[in-house]
Amino acid sequence: MKHYFVGTLSINDYYSASLYEQQALELLDTEFRSHDYALLSGGSMMYIDAVCYGIDDIPTIDDETRDTMKRRLKEEGLEALCEELRQLDPDYYNEVDRQNPRRVVHALEICVMTGKTYTSFRKRSKKERPFRIVKIGLDRPREELYQRINARVDAMMAAGLLAEASALYPQRSLNALNTVGYKELFDYLDGRWPLDEAVERIKGNTRRYARKQLTWYKKDEQIRWFHPENKTSIMNYISQDYE
Repeated sequence: MKHYFVGTLSINDYYSASLYEQQALELLDTEFRSHDYALLSGGSMMYIDAVCYGIDDIPTIDDETRDTMKRRLKEEGLEALCEELRQLDPDYYNEVDRQNPRRVVHALEICVMTGKTYTSFRKRSKKERPFRIVKIGLDRPREELYQRINARVDAMMAAGLLAEASALYPQRSLNALNTVGYKELFDYLDGRWPLDEAVERIKGNTRRYARKQLTWYKKDEQIRWFHPENKTSIMNYISQDYE
């Protein structure tokens, strides 16, 4: 089975859920000419919803605005930008994750560039798709899930995650590197805490993100949940849906 959208972008490239929606739909249109099904796999809630339901037509940020906001985030800090967002778009301020600089900055970019609130562009209307969607959710008992997360982080460290983070350290301000794993090791390289604590923080933040994913997807009544090793039941469920 061929995989798509893996290793196709540089950390310097601009990307968004709306671009992903456009490119994924173009790919699906091609794939369905010769295949009966395609498998969309992943955990990024916004990107999966973009393919299944569509995403609002948010304006593309121009380079000048993006560079300005990137500089302001570095010079003024996230708290100052959150306060500006509160003034320009209080509705979105009240719901956004204010610890997520990417979300805060993107909303401010829209406000500054268009003179309108980010909220005004978020219509949240579902788009019709020319294909059927069957949603499968994979879940494990919480203790089992956490053990696998911890083991995965240990395996990543053994495979050279620290060396990778060290090589990327000079570019740490890029949005693409504002992710669990890199952030904690960047703080270690800054001398903020020892390596063993950085690793434990990666594990804890990964577990926290997994809980957030599950909370988001548990709200979707279209998802049928299975243990990942229950392959027979999963295949039977998919087959029944296509009978």
